Amino acid sequence: MREASTGLIIDLPGDSNTTDLLLSRLARKDAAPLFSVKRGASWIDVSTADFTASVRSLAKTLLAHGVAPGDTVAIMSSTRYEWALAEQAIWFAGAVSVPIYETSSPFQVEWILKDSGARLAFAEDPRHAQVIEQVAAALGEKVTVLAFEDGTAADPAGIPSSGLKELVDAGFRSAVTDEQLEAARTSAGLQDLATLVYTSGTTGRPKGCMMTHANFSLIAVNLAPHMAPVLGSGERTLMFLPLAHVLARAVQQVCVHAGSTIAHTSTASTLVADMAAVKPGFLLAVPRIFEKIRTTASNTAQAAGKGALFAQAESVAIEYSRAADARARGIRTHRSPVLLAKHALFNKVLYPKLRAVFGGRVRYAICGASALNTDLAHFFRGAGVDLLEGYGLTETTAPATVNMARDVRVGSVGIPVPGTVIRIAEDGEIRIKGIGVFAGYHRNARATAEAFDEDGFFKTGDTGTLDDSGFLSITGRKKDILVTAGGKNVVPGPLEEIIRASRLVNQVVVVGENRPFVAALVTLDPDELGPWCRANALGGLSLGQAAVHPRVLAEIQAAVDAANVTVSKAEGIRKFTVLDSELTEESGHLTPSLKLKRASVITDYAAVIDSLYER
Repeated sequence: MREASTGLIIDLPGDSNTTDLLLSRLARKDAAPLFSVKRGASWIDVSTADFTASVRSLAKTLLAHGVAPGDTVAIMSSTRYEWALAEQAIWFAGAVSVPIYETSSPFQVEWILKDSGARLAFAEDPRHAQVIEQVAAALGEKVTVLAFEDGTAADPAGIPSSGLKELVDAGFRSAVTDEQLEAARTSAGLQDLATLVYTSGTTGRPKGCMMTHANFSLIAVNLAPHMAPVLGSGERTLMFLPLAHVLARAVQQVCVHAGSTIAHTSTASTLVADMAAVKPGFLLAVPRIFEKIRTTASNTAQAAGKGALFAQAESVAIEYSRAADARARGIRTHRSPVLLAKHALFNKVLYPKLRAVFGGRVRYAICGASALNTDLAHFFRGAGVDLLEGYGLTETTAPATVNMARDVRVGSVGIPVPGTVIRIAEDGEIRIKGIGVFAGYHRNARATAEAFDEDGFFKTGDTGTLDDSGFLSITGRKKDILVTAGGKNVVPGPLEEIIRASRLVNQVVVVGENRPFVAALVTLDPDELGPWCRANALGGLSLGQAAVHPRVLAEIQAAVDAANVTVSKAEGIRKFTVLDSELTEESGHLTPSLKLKRASVITDYAAVIDSLYER
């Protein structure tokens, strides 16, 4: 059994809550705007004072609607400024927020409303409002729905009519006094419930994770100094991960406390343009974003006849970063004058173009939610963008460990955040105790009891190792270990990660439980298939045609071979099949946070898997 910990930097009084993060920033009178909001083609800054005034007024509207301290209020919307405003208003009213992914099915919405008991909900637009109202009617419950947009036509500037503005204005006109609002705002303390976050549901029905004001507040005030200079005063970020996920919301509260400016976008098609306009200094992202950017850059270079030059620049960036990582680990290494000269050249002519995709100012990106390929991390680091990989779960308010700007170990997920202890149990499971660990599962005492060990550590279900400096590396997941018919234990995650690094691959599912050998299901990336086909003079292939084309299969086989080199023959992938469709959230095979629902894939593709084992 091994442990690593980082001491708490800042503690807070027990009668404080998350709203004090905003009020503390207001009292400091920071010059930097709190938010930058997209309206039509323009971005408009919102000061802390103006935001706080809107929050107070919207909270009065909630109180006028009968919301009382401790009540639950749902939010069903994509990531946007109004989301942040609504949640702060819920907290100022002393209530508990209940996020719902905007892509959730009526069945999922029904369960969340039923389990949480929410009787008032914010909806992004009339379409989401209708889903909530229909679900409420099916439950036989009355749920008041307040919409961010009222559904009327946009004005000539392209700005949609805002129903939320009317709700804010209603607060100014309400009979709720400032004294009543303050009583509601201060009704919750650190140990009281701040939000119910329902797990993505990779297996079974989602469970409501009870997150306290202490979870958000202590993470915010401790992560800001721990992650300096990434999360600093006056810094800017563009938030595009779902705010229904705890990671985005936790980092948003860090930004509120730290003095950063937050912009939001939820449209993938405008992400690059939005980054160019906002010019963030740091980002919060998942590895897939960087995989896409790297592949797009490579495709662009190949189309311009500069594929070889890009490959060389990538190789130099990786070598340069690996040397820096070795020195950080105390390993003596020598960066040759030739390497330094090549890196300096590419840092003038090519790497700036890559950084320009992020708006030109990004120096750091906090990366989580899934495994980050080490070569990808080294490539971006060598090109001037440090990908700071972290680790956590919904149950830990997301960040439990993270790489710091001043001490990065590529391939690890960093050291414990302040106030956190990481323990590796005898069976290799990662267990966590600390400021981010949740209070338990809502209305599920049995699951709560099973989630903790006898020492009060949360049992993550993931496996990992700690090095002598306290850096955590993820090695797999206990429940994802496959046991073949021959009794061989196989961890699918590392194999899948290597295969996913292939340009053509989108998703990989390694199978083999109680089977004679290990096999895999592979899906193709439709965004990369076209450019790859043109580069290989194959014309246009549909997903169905590509799934059986010899050249495509040879490319996938090469990726499988690269993965097999890392394991014993008994653990290697002997056969694979390429599916003729995608695994998506809509198909029921990915969660809203893009995690793979392995059990659903195995169930739905049982016949395909069986065919892999036919003689």
